[in-house]
Amino acid sequence: MAKSKLVKANEKIAEKVVGGYKKIEEGVVGGYKKIENGAVSGFTKISDAFVDQYLTKDGESVKEAKARLAAEQAERKAKQEALHAAHHEPHIGGPEKK
Repeated sequence: MAKSKLVKANEKIAEKVVGGYKKIEEGVVGGYKKIENGAVSGFTKISDAFVDQYLTKDGESVKEAKARLAAEQAERKAKQEALHAAHHEPHIGGPEKK
């Protein structure tokens, strides 16, 4: 009987420890998420303001400007990769390098 009281007491202690840990974990994760959301929100506001001020064309929204800029960047990257691939193609019938 004494052993069962010890087991029950041990289980209660374990439940309280786990509960305390979960509360701490929720607080830390919640705090991190608030900081992360604030940082992302602040960056987005600054980015949108910059695009609006310097990169939009007449009558273009910030969203449209960002889409246009992304498409232009993808096009530049594709051209660069094509040039890089053409530069490194093996020469057929040319002198072999030793």
